[in-house]
Amino acid sequence: MHHSHRPAHRAARTYAEGRSPLRVLEETFFALAAAATPLTLPAHLVCEEPDSAALPVDQFRTRLAHPATAPVLRERTWREVVRRAQQLGEPWGTVAVAMSVPVLRRMLARLARPAHLEREEVEQEALAAVAVAVRTVDVNTADVGRELFSAADRAVHRLVYAARRQGARESGPMAAHVGRLAHPAVPAGCQDVAESADDGGEGDEYAVLARAVRAHVVDVAEARLIARTRLGGEPMRRLAAERGVSVRQLYRHRATAEQHLAAHLKGRRLEQ
Repeated sequence: MHHSHRPAHRAARTYAEGRSPLRVLEETFFALAAAATPLTLPAHLVCEEPDSAALPVDQFRTRLAHPATAPVLRERTWREVVRRAQQLGEPWGTVAVAMSVPVLRRMLARLARPAHLEREEVEQEALAAVAVAVRTVDVNTADVGRELFSAADRAVHRLVYAARRQGARESGPMAAHVGRLAHPAVPAGCQDVAESADDGGEGDEYAVLARAVRAHVVDVAEARLIARTRLGGEPMRRLAAERGVSVRQLYRHRATAEQHLAAHLKGRRLEQ
């Protein structure tokens, strides 16, 4: 099937125009359910007594999100959806992330964000975190869905924290760190490794990434991207404009760099 490229480009365009990334993803998701040969999932995953052998993915998601759906059904549903995404690729990767949208909407509705932090960027951050988790989570873990939503929750709270910190001060010291680049920020989820870095003091988070640059785990451009957005709180839209790429492409670029960095740091920890 050839669902992966065109929706991604459309999502990038509409996000650049200020449209909700959640809504853009929904359009792609509903198109998969309304196709001539709709994408379906076995009804027994989400229904104790299914009335059909399979359900289109949009109807399936409605059942999954219903408050009456038993936790055990949710757990086995998420395990199967993520398994398909990991083993079969697209369009199941899109489906897996889209299945999370009802929960993400509730999560983000409760999030207190600074006025200068755009809703679209928060949505994209949540979606990017879920997309990374879909590719990396162990499908045999106890609650796959909880892992995905926890990843999104951590990501948006880091984004809000960085935005507040940026709003509270000008970026003079930060600009000096990034400008020298030996020192960008540690990626999401690796703060515990940063705290154990051998360079003590204020530069720890920057020094961790600096060592990764020297080890050729990430390059200078990736280091600057992580530093400016993760630690400096700069909006991804600003960097995308500087680099002449779409916001969605920049999110994918950062997620890949952070995966490489996280694997490198995990390997270092196991060696110690």
